Amino acid sequence: MVGSALTTSVAAVIVAGGTGERFGDPGGKQLASAAGEPVLARTIDAFTACDLISEIIVAVHPDRISEFQGALRSSGVAMDSILVIAGGETRQQSVANGLAAIKGAHRIVAVHDGARPVVSADLIERAIHAIESKQCDGVVVGHPSFDTLKLVDDDRIVDTPDRSRYWVVQTPQVFLVDVLRAAHAAAVTDGYQGTDDASLVERNGGDVRVLEGPRENIKVTVPADLGFVEAILRSREDQE
Repeated sequence: MVGSALTTSVAAVIVAGGTGERFGDPGGKQLASAAGEPVLARTIDAFTACDLISEIIVAVHPDRISEFQGALRSSGVAMDSILVIAGGETRQQSVANGLAAIKGAHRIVAVHDGARPVVSADLIERAIHAIESKQCDGVVVGHPSFDTLKLVDDDRIVDTPDRSRYWVVQTPQVFLVDVLRAAHAAAVTDGYQGTDDASLVERNGGDVRVLEGPRENIKVTVPADLGFVEAILRSREDQE
């Protein structure tokens, strides 16, 4: 843990409202087992273990609220400290719903993908402290791209950009609450759909920085990802 005091309270919005079409399982990736616990429960565990987080909101598919609540409760998640709400038709709408559901007067919000279960409390804390120390509007966890990148039109390579300036972006993404809310409002007005929250803040003039995190902080997308996730989780448990 970073360990230094924080001058403000922090909310977390965990997005778990996807249909999981690419995962290929009707039950979806969020409730798939990862070393004995649902993927989403593993994710929530990291946020409850972070002392800086005082409010956690989980946005899930509107038709599956009761199902998710039951699964999380059965896995041992303390549901009295978690608010499960209906997500939207898109990830962006789900985050907006989460922002609207925040009850506390928080200055900072951490947004995270529910399907990134190997995130650690330490990484969450480092991202939160970074937005304070860098005095910026947002901090995004990621890592430099190690692979060669190609710009492709159909199946034809058009260009090979310099990979030294490219980063692979993950979550958590941490923002000043007012800044992120304004960015979402502007996106609605303009009819803009971004692939992450940082893109909304960037286009609205916000100052967003990066914080290098571990490459292992992957998002479960296909069933094969679970084997990698389970290996990481079991390795951590063996070290405890």
